[in-house]
Amino acid sequence: MNQMVRGLHKVCHRGVSLLTPSSLSPPIFLCLKLGRVPGHLRTHSIKTTTAMTASRLHHLVPIHSVSSKNDGTNGSLSSSNAVATEDEDNLEGRYRLPPPEIREIVDAPPLPALSFSPQRDKILFLKRRALPPLEELARPEEKLAGLRIDGKCNTRSRMSFYTGIGIHQLFPDGKLGQEIEIQGFPDGAKLNFVTWSQDGKHLAFSIRIDAEDSSSSKLRVWVADVDTGKARPLFQSPDIYLNAIFDNFVWVNNSTLLVCTIPLLRGDPPKKPLVPLGPKMQSNEKRDIIQVRTFQDLLKDEYDEDLFDYYATTQLVLVSLDGTVKEIGPPAVYTSLDPSPDEKYILISSIHRPYSFIVPCGRFPRQVGVWTTDGIFVRELCDLPLAEDIPIAFNSVRKGMRSINWRSDKPSTLYWAETQDGGDAKVEVTPRDIIYTQQAEPVQGEGPEILHKLDLRYGGISWCDDSLALVYESWYKTRRTRTWVISPGSKDVAPRILFDRSSEDVYSDPGSPMMRRTSTGTYVIAKIKKENDEGTYILLNGNGATPEGNIPFLDLFDINTGSKERIWESDKEKYYETTVALMSDQTEGDLYLNQLKILTSKESKTENTQYYIQSWPDKKSCQITDFPHPYPQLASLQKELIKYQRKDGVQLSATLYLPPGYDPSKDGPLPCLFWSYPGEFKSKDAAGQVRGSPNEFPRIGSTSVLLWLARGFAILGGPTTPIIGEGDEEANDRFVEQLVACAEAAVEEVVRRGVAHPSKIAVGGHSYGAFMTANLLAHAPHLFCCGIARSGAYNRTLTPFGFQNEDRTLWEATSTYVEMSPFMSANKLKKPILLVHGEEDNNSGTLTMQSDRFFNALKGHGALCRLVILPFESHGYAARESIMHVLWETDRWLQKYCVSNTADRSTDLKVSKDDESKGAPHLQNKTVAASGGGGTEADFEHDGCHLAPRSSLCYCVD
Repeated sequence: MNQMVRGLHKVCHRGVSLLTPSSLSPPIFLCLKLGRVPGHLRTHSIKTTTAMTASRLHHLVPIHSVSSKNDGTNGSLSSSNAVATEDEDNLEGRYRLPPPEIREIVDAPPLPALSFSPQRDKILFLKRRALPPLEELARPEEKLAGLRIDGKCNTRSRMSFYTGIGIHQLFPDGKLGQEIEIQGFPDGAKLNFVTWSQDGKHLAFSIRIDAEDSSSSKLRVWVADVDTGKARPLFQSPDIYLNAIFDNFVWVNNSTLLVCTIPLLRGDPPKKPLVPLGPKMQSNEKRDIIQVRTFQDLLKDEYDEDLFDYYATTQLVLVSLDGTVKEIGPPAVYTSLDPSPDEKYILISSIHRPYSFIVPCGRFPRQVGVWTTDGIFVRELCDLPLAEDIPIAFNSVRKGMRSINWRSDKPSTLYWAETQDGGDAKVEVTPRDIIYTQQAEPVQGEGPEILHKLDLRYGGISWCDDSLALVYESWYKTRRTRTWVISPGSKDVAPRILFDRSSEDVYSDPGSPMMRRTSTGTYVIAKIKKENDEGTYILLNGNGATPEGNIPFLDLFDINTGSKERIWESDKEKYYETTVALMSDQTEGDLYLNQLKILTSKESKTENTQYYIQSWPDKKSCQITDFPHPYPQLASLQKELIKYQRKDGVQLSATLYLPPGYDPSKDGPLPCLFWSYPGEFKSKDAAGQVRGSPNEFPRIGSTSVLLWLARGFAILGGPTTPIIGEGDEEANDRFVEQLVACAEAAVEEVVRRGVAHPSKIAVGGHSYGAFMTANLLAHAPHLFCCGIARSGAYNRTLTPFGFQNEDRTLWEATSTYVEMSPFMSANKLKKPILLVHGEEDNNSGTLTMQSDRFFNALKGHGALCRLVILPFESHGYAARESIMHVLWETDRWLQKYCVSNTADRSTDLKVSKDDESKGAPHLQNKTVAASGGGGTEADFEHDGCHLAPRSSLCYCVD
């Protein structure tokens, strides 16, 4: 079962459904459902994603987030035109614009995001703007404890926002009523954290207005009447501002909100002393073993600690719609607020000192307590110590209580997990995790009850009722995942395993249970009844991965017998359809199959995503949206899912995109851009499985490689680039060898098809894809004419305590760290490479100095290279000026070193073979791997490689 989906059930029982047709929507928020937004999701703003996705995650975004002159190029594919107008002596010092055909797509106005009311009778259209200007990113920010804070607004920095809200009535026939626009807030207001009340009668949201006066820029909480569209400030006092560093506000009931506010008596921020009190010191005289990855933006000294406290400290306030205000508890650094389903209690988390200079705030000491909704402290659940020593091995966790949540099927029952291995995944113990449950106010002397014991790592629970809940566990090293069926209210009913499978095996994924909304606004597994049938059925919603691509489905599943009936499936020929949410659960009582209503999406290669309501028993479909094509100039682009094999027989796949109107028999081969992202697997079979669908609408983000379809390029999107380590073998020990083999197979396929000119194939990637790009140019120069590497890490010795999916340290796998690093092969990189990096990169492992040092190493060996550092940008790029300049740089590079390339690929191939005969790096890696594993070179030549394309992982764990 999909890990991301099932992990949400333990925390997202109060989510809000938000859908968007935009290609810029971050996929990580699929877990948001219809209702309240869980605390940890309310705190984050939208992040722009730069990669293409084959998943349906792009339809859901967090509800709370969200004309220039020509530069001299004429937009022609001809390199002679582009190069002739290029001023080679004036390539520095100012931002540039890409050709009009690219610029027009990026500047197109974004479509609105959607949010359904809890009762499913209304839809919000949340209006958005295009790319922000660079001046917004240039605002001062504090980098504290792993966070970036806008002190002027007292929020996380660089939050996106909505510019307006429109409300439409949704009628039973699928038609939308006339728009009611929310009115009453000031012009230029920026809206965030939009949240429905449980009865659907009110909206709460924050407003900020940029102004020179710092107090005017802080966020205020507003409410709006859904029927009239009239909005007003929630607080009568103009001096109460929202503190949105962590959580922000939550509906306690239909007339009351709990709000995180800036303490009224806070004063001015602490001033940094001109002279420090003493040196910065850290000590390990107790010889503790503490291994941490390369976290960024950490606290550095006592002044930073004081500054973090200043911005993060919150005063909790209960406020009613009538203006009544009551403070709750003392000021503290509160991180999450979660009301119980019966609205009697609030689960409140906070962090406190002692802080750390080596880990971010998520590992600071954490206190969790239960309060009543009228502000009375009930009890403390835990006070966890500072967690600097969590092992770097995957599946390692913090000691003590974790994943503390309310049961979504009970009024006020808590549940949580506790590790039995000290949090260390390398410790062998059974059970490994125990799940406990307890009432918010237990009877005196009554301790927690054991709900279930697990031998793998706990991964969440989907609740239904006392007779049914699904418990998930998994183990990364073996990719094993299991789903248990338990009866929470019947101790005499033994738990049983429902599914036991490999998380890599997408073909066997049975799907995830669809959830229904309860009267308290939580979400539980939807039980379905059939007429004259006493069976217990649930709905399993799956991606339906097949060798021909994803064919999403909806199964009626008998939880007792395991039998299933497919009641809905996506069109296989032209369209790609998915189930989004259950729409027939507004009332209490049984849900019958013949009364089922499901919200679905539908799209094709050429048609933008639209939303429909499917009704049973006749499966009538009502379309409820009619979004225009976001880039009509590419409406007739060609898209094909292609499959091919590596030389060792491992099945690979990619999506081939061709420009509108292109005919290979008439137009001949094109320049081609290969864009990918490596992934690790434990199984060759799973590595070869097809992911994604050929019928998905091609979404083009602001830095998408598909923009170059408008410039006449063929695009090979997401060619699978798997790195396999079967059994006890670690995948990265043969990283370069497998990487090159995958690239060879992909290049041979597009050349064989006649769509790509063999001497005009460029390679590129973002983050780990940039790492891939540099390695391929160093170790497979015969395949590519040039490369584009954005925000990468090139020297793995600078991330000595693990990176990406590698959890061995530099000292445990020295040769792997060295041989994987393209920095160590800078003397062998002979093809032109464009390096781009954000100056304020906040991603773990991809510090900006990675590109600085790699560029200097390349320059020191005379390589043809260029480094572009983007001021104020982090791991993903946000400002219009930055994005347009990156597109200009990329287009210039491709025109000059790909389109204009006249080198004979056969010469590159001969040089490559000569290098191999002298002991080229990828053959040296084979020898190292063989000697380390006790085999021969021939043995390792036939170990496969594969890749599962990652879904929009712009923000990777590196």
